[in-house]
Amino acid sequence: MSTRSFLTGFTRRYPKIASRGYKSATRTTSGTNGKSHTTPLGRYARRTGYVLVGLGTVCGIDYQFNASAIIRNARTMWTCAMITLDYKFNFTEAKNDKIPELHERVANRIYNLFTANGGAYIKVGQALAANSAFLPKPVQEKFGKLFDDAPQVPYSEVLEVFQAEFGRPPDGPNGIFEVFEKKAVASASIAQVHKAKLKPEEGDTEEKWVAVKIQKPAVAKQMEWDLGAYRLVMWMFENWAFDLPVYFVVDFVSDHIRRELDFVLEAENARQTEKFVASEPRLSENVHIPKVYDQFTTKRVLTAEWIDGVRLSDRAGIRRLVGAEKDLIVAKAPVPSSVDSPDDPPPTSFAYPAKPLKGGVHFIMQTMVELFSAQMFSWGWVHCDPHPGNVIIRPNPNDPTRPQLVLLDHGLYVRVNEEFRREWSALWKGLLTADYATVERTTKKWGVGLPDMFASVTLAKPIKLSRKDRDLSAEQQKLKKELTEYLSMSQYEQSLVMKKKLKAFLTDTDRMPKELIFLLRNMRIVQGNNQSFGSPVNRIKITGYWAARSLTRRSDLTFPERIREYASHVAFLSVMMSLDIAFWTTRIKQWLWAKFGRITDSFEDELDKAMRGVMKGNLGMDVDSGVFNG
Repeated sequence: MSTRSFLTGFTRRYPKIASRGYKSATRTTSGTNGKSHTTPLGRYARRTGYVLVGLGTVCGIDYQFNASAIIRNARTMWTCAMITLDYKFNFTEAKNDKIPELHERVANRIYNLFTANGGAYIKVGQALAANSAFLPKPVQEKFGKLFDDAPQVPYSEVLEVFQAEFGRPPDGPNGIFEVFEKKAVASASIAQVHKAKLKPEEGDTEEKWVAVKIQKPAVAKQMEWDLGAYRLVMWMFENWAFDLPVYFVVDFVSDHIRRELDFVLEAENARQTEKFVASEPRLSENVHIPKVYDQFTTKRVLTAEWIDGVRLSDRAGIRRLVGAEKDLIVAKAPVPSSVDSPDDPPPTSFAYPAKPLKGGVHFIMQTMVELFSAQMFSWGWVHCDPHPGNVIIRPNPNDPTRPQLVLLDHGLYVRVNEEFRREWSALWKGLLTADYATVERTTKKWGVGLPDMFASVTLAKPIKLSRKDRDLSAEQQKLKKELTEYLSMSQYEQSLVMKKKLKAFLTDTDRMPKELIFLLRNMRIVQGNNQSFGSPVNRIKITGYWAARSLTRRSDLTFPERIREYASHVAFLSVMMSLDIAFWTTRIKQWLWAKFGRITDSFEDELDKAMRGVMKGNLGMDVDSGVFNG
């Protein structure tokens, strides 16, 4: 129906109302032809009304059928335009004193945009957080507050998903489950989890409780719009705002975020991980992957075994579980994580065992570091979201006196090919033995400059690689001089230096393996998990051991090559002794200070502090504490 037809029909049906509305916006004047004329004010009022009605209609349709995707993207475009204009007009040498305020404004705008839009924006923000060390400090701090939690959608929307996927409700006479709790036990940006009980089958002797993960209906509608906005934002940040190389990750990150929407793929990821764990004797008894029920799993609903236990994010609960409440050596402070929920852990029916589990936090962290090291170096199959909310600790069903690690949320994995895995393993071994030739060869192939800097970022530990023609003392003097000059510069000059050095670091982003984005993020989160419990294990040594071990197990080695690799591995283990000495020196110092009621830096704390110094000296980056923890 046209606007004119609508108004004509309305006037005929409600003549009095139409007459009053018309008179309020017009006045009649006597002209030569005796006709009534509308004043300019009346015309403007009418046109404004048409515009408002049109916008309201568009917004209503967008909300009803498109999950507000247009409105969300309009908000994104407006925010990005404001950020770009702010930098263009205010990031100048003349306004040097106002640059910290500029960074603060931009950080607030980005944070408010991501939290207002939610959904995939949180996932994108977490991907950006992996590289937030390259962004201004206020932005780093805001990314650290991007938690993967969100209000749960009402049960009516859950019912809608079940009817679409299964053609019947989750419970009731014709329902899928015998019991389905309508209130979610956890809610994140793209899905929420409900607890349910399977209907008993013949031969069942126990109740089977399951975790039902349900994709929020709006997410699929918003995804492509959101990823399109992400692409545009990254292009604007690289070309207009920050002038930093960030756009090269867009396709890789977008592809992996899309995969998180396919719960059938997530179920397959879980089964693949279960097979890998079962094949590794060091992990098969200590790690559990919840069973997936395929008959109750679709692209938008995933049903898996319910696990009672204590989430790793509940540090007090973990210490109680292993009897470490009175442990002298504790974390100096809670370690921030860009993906760890700020809320208390969800309610659970878990009952703590009468006696503490053996092995303590040392056993738990040893298992965790070995699990993710095996993924990187042995399996080439890496879980990219190992934050503490995705790890549950429970008594081992086969040995209730010892803890078992349960890994949840298998939506985001990165598969690395054999060539990259071999290079990554050799690189790690070269980093730990200060083999400059190996590191330089690999980083050059990957399009990465500044091998020392790359070594330090990878290990989260300051590294100086050795080569025969290198005068380390002269380089240290040069670096000290550069740092002194840098600290004397203005904010504007420091930013220019940082951009120049960063571009020297990322020399060819086309050749850089994009898998590194998620691998380094995985390692930083695992580091943060270890740090949050006072660094009970030597993470670098364990990871290095798995890297070197994988090189000896390559299937393509000839017998002489395998002998050489084993000989090299023995030499590598002797080098690791020095790293162990540094680790235990720090642990003893922690223990002694704790005797006097003081909490001092752990091994990971000291590495974190040293790394911030390296980033400041080598790249001119003012890195926030904890940014290397994921």
